Amino acid sequence: MNTFKEKMAEYASEVDKALVLHLNGIKKKNNPLKEAITYSLLSGGKRVRGVLALSTMEMLGGDKQTAMKFATAIEMIHCYSLIHDDLPAMDNDDYRRGKLSNHKVFGEGQAILAGDALLSESFCVLLSAVKDEHTLQAVKFIADCCGIRGMVGGQSSDLYMEGKEQTLEDYEYITHNKTARLIIAPIISASLACGGKCFDNLYVYADSIGKLFQVTDDILDVESTAEVLGKTVGKDEKENKLTAIKIYGLEGAKKHAEKLYNDAVNSISHLDTAGFLIDFAKYVYNRKK
Repeated sequence: MNTFKEKMAEYASEVDKALVLHLNGIKKKNNPLKEAITYSLLSGGKRVRGVLALSTMEMLGGDKQTAMKFATAIEMIHCYSLIHDDLPAMDNDDYRRGKLSNHKVFGEGQAILAGDALLSESFCVLLSAVKDEHTLQAVKFIADCCGIRGMVGGQSSDLYMEGKEQTLEDYEYITHNKTARLIIAPIISASLACGGKCFDNLYVYADSIGKLFQVTDDILDVESTAEVLGKTVGKDEKENKLTAIKIYGLEGAKKHAEKLYNDAVNSISHLDTAGFLIDFAKYVYNRKK
């Protein structure tokens, strides 16, 4: 039986192949847009969201082809968000995954367009997955997770709160929307595509994992290095960002991470086919980059 790392690498490889196949079907037409998209979309990364789409659908006994379309689209959405997040008007970061950010290579205009194109293309992929009411609900859920009621709304609040008095309520809203919603999306879309199978348990798991991902990210921004993370560290404190460290302190953030990890595991531990997701929770809790 494959170990967790082997299984995760297998899922990630499948997602990478699907992304390459999709890119190969896009004609370049003598402009740098495809090059800019390819640069960021195939720049590495753990394919966490794609892995969650495939593994959850497999756990529920759902359709793998549908899961792959969800995985491909959500990875495109995530990539677009990173390209835009690195722009000078947002987090202003020169590096992503150990490479120059998209706008540092192709310019701000092309980086903005690359993100726009990825978002648009993701919904072409998602619409091709719609075959019944269940898959339609799943696609709508993904849309909610990435738009004004999700990631974009959370990012907007994060920018708005810079330099203002910040509360625990503000932190929880931003964390849930900016980060957690795009982790929740692949898990719950798989459940919805399967008629809502294990929905309540998976939602608690997904919400906990999404929040845990942000807390561990905040901890790594303090304790890790740029060489390990592949991006600038220590920027959150310098820019007075609302993070788990600011709300709980470093040790308090670690305790909060432990609680989120336990909540995630306890929510699905009774499910016979949840082994990979339980191991995934451990991976997020213990991650170093």
